[in-house]
Parts: sequence; structure tokens; C-alpha cells
Amino acid sequence: MVLDPKELSPVAVQQWMQGAVSPRPIAFASTVDKDGKVNLSPFSFFNMFSANPPMLIFSPARRVRDNTTKHTLENVLEVPEVVINIVNYAMVEQMSLSSCEYDRGVNEFTKAGLTEAPSLTVRPPRVAEAPVSFECEVKDVIALGIEGGAGNLILCEVKKMHVQDSILNSEGRIDPYKLDAVARLGGDFYCRVQGDAIFELPKPVANKGIGVDQIPAKIRESKILTGNNLGRLGNIEQLPSEEETKEYLSKNLEWRELSKKKPSEADIHLFAQQLLEKKKVKEAWIALLSTL
Repeated sequence: MVLDPKELSPVAVQQWMQGAVSPRPIAFASTVDKDGKVNLSPFSFFNMFSANPPMLIFSPARRVRDNTTKHTLENVLEVPEVVINIVNYAMVEQMSLSSCEYDRGVNEFTKAGLTEAPSLTVRPPRVAEAPVSFECEVKDVIALGIEGGAGNLILCEVKKMHVQDSILNSEGRIDPYKLDAVARLGGDFYCRVQGDAIFELPKPVANKGIGVDQIPAKIRESKILTGNNLGRLGNIEQLPSEEETKEYLSKNLEWRELSKKKPSEADIHLFAQQLLEKKKVKEAWIALLSTL
């Protein structure tokens, strides 16, 4: 399927993009107008874009149906300050309730049953229940268009960060399991970042992996190994030494049991795949190289 945005309605374009660009973190933004009236609203067009200076950007888009603007956008144009609160599962229903289109001047903290906590450097209050809150100064607002559906990028420089102690691990860093964040998908769907949704993947930062292109064709063209398996194999910096290979093949009980059955190439590839799932990359390589 190939879609041309120019041939679709703005509603359809938004639906396709939101369905595909997911999950998206949620900026639970609290702002005030020039009279000090508080507004609280969630936005999923949001992310971090710089650490030095520390910058967050979110985008209150113009409403597709009638081309009106959000109170949050109007507020930051009057008072260029915002607190971006992170949403976790414990408050997801209250966050959703706050997205109702209440009249201007109505305090969504009150409507959603959330607690205002005073900020240290900006006028808008923080959400006391939020696991993390960023007090921000609005540096710029960039309008991306004037029609319904057009975004408005709000560039926010972080001035203070508030982190609940309860979400920290033993090393004093944010534990994703304790954070229990939620993210936006398409339609009415959300994602809870918990359980099997969280996994670790070694990042090739300091070292250079050999790359999939350097994997022998007989292994690279396996009918068993997946693209993810090949990516993990290609992330090794150097292949196992002859000494490591001999030691593994002679001492590993699982390999010795498999060898007794005179395994086929497919059997060995399956065995290697199981090793990769256990993060035993070097051992998987040894098993695969035995087929060459």
C-alpha cells in the first residue's frame, strides 16, 4: 500500500501517522494564562531533543474539525512557561479525563482529581502525583501551518527536574519497571511500559560490530535465524578464538548431548538461536561455525 497525504483528508493522515508512529510518550503539560488560571492537558506529539541545553518539545496541534487552537498553546503565548509531567499507569485514567475540552479557565487539576504542587522556577504548578516533572521555560513556539491539524512546536528548556524517590533503583537511577510509564498508540489505544514490554539490548557504542555483511553466507542465509538473530551475531566485535572454540565444544554439556544425535545444520541453527535468546552470543557463534 502506498498513500499520498495530498490525496487524503487531514483526519485520515492523522489516523495513519498516529497508528504507525507509536508508542509516543505523553507530555502532561500544566500552564497558566496571563491571569494565573491553570490548565492541564496531555499531548503525545512529544519527546526530548537535547541534553545540553536540556530541551523538550511538544506540539499542541490545531483541531482538525474546526481549526481552533488548544488552551495550552494560547497560555504559553501569554506566559512562556510550562511544567511537563510524565504519566504513569497509576494516573492514566485521570490524565485521560483531563483531555476533555473544558471551557477556558476551568482547572483540569480539579476536574481530574489531581494535586497542584508549587514549582520552584516557573508559575505553572506541577502534578504532585507524577513520577517525574520538568519545570520549563518556553524558548520558542513554531507554527507549522494555519490549517486544521497543523502542529505548533513548543520548544522548552528544562530549568528544574523533580523525580520521585520511589521510582529509583539501587544505583539512584530511574528504574523503568518502577516508573511504569504509559505511552500513546493510535485510536483509543495506549501502551503500558511494564512486564515483557521492557527488555535490554546491548548498545554498540564503544565497539564496532563486525556487521551482518561479514557473517558467512551459509549462516546469513539461514532459514532458521531471524533478522534479529543476525543483528545480534553481527554485533560481536571479533569471532571466538580457536582456543575458546575447542574448550566450548569439548566441555559444554548441551553441545555434547546435541552432538551425540548427529544434528543437521537446521538443528544447530536452532540450538544457536536458543543461545542467542539467552544472550550467549559467543557460544552461538561457536555452534554456527561448527557447520562451516
